[in-house]
Amino acid sequence: MRSEWNWSQCLLEADPQRNRVSCLRQSELRETKRAASIMAKMFCGVLVLAVILSGLDAARPAVNQELSTLFNELWRLDVNRLTPGIDYTVSVQGRANYVSQGSHVVQDRASQPLFSNVNEIKLNNITTTSWLMKLLDNYERSTGVAERVTTEEQVETNLFLDAVLQTEVMKRAHQYLVSKGQSRSDLRQFKNQLKLIWFNLYHRQRNTGMDSCGFEHVFVGETKSGTEIIGFHNWIQFYLQEKNSHLDYKGYKARTHDLPDQDDHVLNLQFSWHSLVKPVGSAFIGTSPEFEMALFTVLFLMSTERSTTVLVNIDQCQMELVVIRHGRSLGTAYPKLLSSNNRHVPQHSH
Repeated sequence: MRSEWNWSQCLLEADPQRNRVSCLRQSELRETKRAASIMAKMFCGVLVLAVILSGLDAARPAVNQELSTLFNELWRLDVNRLTPGIDYTVSVQGRANYVSQGSHVVQDRASQPLFSNVNEIKLNNITTTSWLMKLLDNYERSTGVAERVTTEEQVETNLFLDAVLQTEVMKRAHQYLVSKGQSRSDLRQFKNQLKLIWFNLYHRQRNTGMDSCGFEHVFVGETKSGTEIIGFHNWIQFYLQEKNSHLDYKGYKARTHDLPDQDDHVLNLQFSWHSLVKPVGSAFIGTSPEFEMALFTVLFLMSTERSTTVLVNIDQCQMELVVIRHGRSLGTAYPKLLSSNNRHVPQHSH
């Protein structure tokens, strides 16, 4: 600590009156400097805190209001969405434990299947879902194994896309993309654009044939190197694989204060599939394939970044939507539930 001003030295000066004034001025100057130093340190502290807080805000993206508005419009147009408790019933059961990627050891926190029933008659009577289910067995499960597309499979793909393009959901998404200059108004050209994004085959694993595409990865699911599940973000495939005993639901993944329930249309899940474990997966629940394709197509075309994440509010949920490109095609796309049942909406006291 610096020593206090030495008044005794001042009093020994030859002219006491003059030097007393000089000493007072020097003392005042020192006090002023010390106060300025304290204020500077306080300002620096406030500045550092502001930088830290701004960094936290930057790490937490703002809600994309334009896309939230569009996606809620698509949500309302999704007449092929199934109704929880009527068309299907889910049981979320227990919270899944942490499991490292590639591990086969997992504690089962769900003794029952996720889906206790689904109205398959309704699924088969909806044109888009019935064609979707025909596509689910068209792919090799393991990456590294080249896909062989038959003429019959090409016909199924075209009929599925035709059905999707006839829905109000995809018509509205197409209209939005045309208004943004990302798609042509011609329906045939837009269909080719969807085919390139979702069904164009590419190499997911090096030194192999064309072994993957966006649709297979997102809607069907794949396995990699015989050790892990990749993709697999569709609820209909989840239900069918669970029904046929190929998949075992292990429990939900969520924060303590935001527990899921049977009405949620997005769930974060843990499950095993053909003896491999997906530590954390996610999927829309009950939604139509055209709704999911429309959301992720819009995100894909509205960004040129390899990886895009947007924060949106849809219905009563707040979620991140993630899209990762693979050149001109889709690498993966999935929702990540952050909050449900309007828990993200600020509560005002009355």
